[in-house]
Amino acid sequence: EVQLVESGGGLVQPGGSLRLSCAASGFIFSSSEMKWVRQAPGKGLEWVSSINRGGGSTSYAASVRGRFTISRDNAKNTLYLQMNSLKTEDTAVYYCATLSDSRGQGTQVTVSS
Repeated sequence: EVQLVESGGGLVQPGGSLRLSCAASGFIFSSSEMKWVRQAPGKGLEWVSSINRGGGSTSYAASVRGRFTISRDNAKNTLYLQMNSLKTEDTAVYYCATLSDSRGQGTQVTVSS
């Protein structure tokens, strides 16, 4: 059974940083492309970033490119999202997900002064 557990969210001021983590189990993490998606209040799911199995290829939504960095540690079965220069519009529940859209419970990120 795929299990994904996100952590690292919280309340941060605009311009601040957070690092999200996602602990994966129940599948072969190192063989799986992974992604981060988010859902802002009252809105649908939005793709944020993806990373290939080895971590050497990444892609980002235009809204976060240059501010967010996705990475992974296959030895630790963990996915990361480093978020810098956060904006109020980044407020959302962030989920890590497999390409087949299995998701964890999410972690809340709130950007507010």
